[in-house]
Amino acid sequence: MTDAEKELDQDRLMEFLGRVMVDSGAAFAGLATSIGARLGLYAAMAGAGPLTSRQLAERTGLIERYVREWLAAQVAGEYVLYEPETSTYLLPDEHAAVLADPAAPTYAVGAFTMLGSLYATEDALVDAYRTGEGVGWQEHGPELYEGVAAFFRPGYAASLVQEWLPALDGVVDTLERGGSVADVGCGFGHTTLLMAQAFPESRFHGFDFHGPSIEAARRAAAEQGLGDRVSFSVATAQDFPGGAYDLITFFDCLHDLGDPGGAFRRVSQALAPEGSCMVVEPNASANPLDNINPIGRSFASTSATLCLPAATAQKGPYALGNHAGEEIMRKIAGEAGLRGWRLAMETITNRVYDVKR
Repeated sequence: MTDAEKELDQDRLMEFLGRVMVDSGAAFAGLATSIGARLGLYAAMAGAGPLTSRQLAERTGLIERYVREWLAAQVAGEYVLYEPETSTYLLPDEHAAVLADPAAPTYAVGAFTMLGSLYATEDALVDAYRTGEGVGWQEHGPELYEGVAAFFRPGYAASLVQEWLPALDGVVDTLERGGSVADVGCGFGHTTLLMAQAFPESRFHGFDFHGPSIEAARRAAAEQGLGDRVSFSVATAQDFPGGAYDLITFFDCLHDLGDPGGAFRRVSQALAPEGSCMVVEPNASANPLDNINPIGRSFASTSATLCLPAATAQKGPYALGNHAGEEIMRKIAGEAGLRGWRLAMETITNRVYDVKR
């Protein structure tokens, strides 16, 4: 091969360098986004119309010089609009729905507020890649748990009761009459409480192995006045208590388990004869080529830094990652005695399975 043939394709080189620089800018901007959310800057701008940096600093009790620098970063990313004639900054209503309103189905800031905790475990992740050990969920800081809960809640609020549960055979009718539900891996309990609000005749039990998350879920239940028909307990997916459940749910967590087979075996034991298990998983493919898109990239990157290490830390027979695919999930369920497996519905971000004995 000649030296000329070894030369790099300069157009491809510069195109790829440009993409990497865009990613680099986004990584730094993500920290600024998290800071803005934590300090209430987006919330203070939402619906306020044009503001100067001094006005925003006064609204938030922050230092104007820092606020001005933060605003410059927001303008550079086109999160915030700038009017040079008046030196004012505007957060458009459409942007506020994504950045400032935790109740909006489009709220996405949780994806950024969890990053600090993940970056803080980089040394542990590097060691895990070298040794094959894991990095457990509980080894991360509280910002991760809070960020994950905040990130997933809007999607659940928009789809769980309205679309996902109706896609399961007979489940809504059962819950309207009064059924028993186990929400396994419930975290902060957002899914449990959304279902409880929608079906007042039913009883709901949230289980998670992470004590601080269960405490947060109990506080939320009390605040929402649901403590009389919702309970939260510390338990693993393989040993959660109770039985004859009409519905058992796993929301974006089954792939995080070191022993998903054990979880499915417990489901097989704990389901009522006509009960259903709803498994909600990321809509990501086991084929890496299918994930070459922004959502697939987000899932795959999260799996490499959070999901796989968390499952590995449990030292079970599996460490699936969040893009293991439907085939392996269905196989594990079948081996555990759950042979009724149906894709109930699919969205851009999730696949919802209706699983029965």
